[in-house]
Amino acid sequence: MKYVIVVLLLASTLSCKKENKTKEVEVELAEPKTVTKIDQDRYPEALIKVFEAHGGLENWKNKKTLVFKQGQELHTLDLQTRMDRVDGPAYSLGYDGDRVWLVNEENAFKGDPVFYHNLRSYFFNMPFVLGDKGIVYAETEDLVYEGVSYPGIAVSFNSGIGTSYKDEYFLHYDPKTLKMAWLGYTVSYRSGERSDKISWIGYHDWTDVNGLTVPKALTWYSSEGRTIKEPSKPVDFEGIEISGQAKPLSFFAKPDNGIFVEGKVQE
Repeated sequence: MKYVIVVLLLASTLSCKKENKTKEVEVELAEPKTVTKIDQDRYPEALIKVFEAHGGLENWKNKKTLVFKQGQELHTLDLQTRMDRVDGPAYSLGYDGDRVWLVNEENAFKGDPVFYHNLRSYFFNMPFVLGDKGIVYAETEDLVYEGVSYPGIAVSFNSGIGTSYKDEYFLHYDPKTLKMAWLGYTVSYRSGERSDKISWIGYHDWTDVNGLTVPKALTWYSSEGRTIKEPSKPVDFEGIEISGQAKPLSFFAKPDNGIFVEGKVQE
């Protein structure tokens, strides 16, 4: 009986030591949380208020992954590295952090992958994406629509920022709620030259996801200069998820049956 008791005590002691050792290893392997702090002196006061009306730029910058469905496409974006992936019905494309890739064996995708891979997510990420580095802010005149004046901020980019650093943006916000209401933008991607043609998007439909106010739909309008005219059919976003967990790097890597698209995306 004494022998049995000794064996049981020894087994119990070894079990406790093993359990404690396992716990110590788990603590050592745990990844430290990183929190991004915002230097608010970089931004105009009005833009800070717009960020706050949408949940705060610091809150946004501490998120890791954005997922949404637009039409038949599923869009996934790493909010820290800006790697992305678009999965359509018969094609996929994405950005692995260095190059754009495309899987299009059935020739179902007809667009320009370099231009398109982050197009939807870029407009979705407003206004927060206008808090990126390399941006220059300036004053702009109010935008008037249906008798309401919307104050605004002009945005341009330092040379070499992104694939189209000659683009210009005009963010206009609701004077009462301070939420973003309109975005005007020019496109220089294809010509490589600055453009005077401004396109306008109405940001009228918002939803709250994980502490952030993000677009539920976007509406493009016909226009002449700063005169906004008729709306087109809204572009709806569904299944929106904003997570603090990052996808593995392999998720954004080129699949074996994909090809790299010529040209390199500038940071």
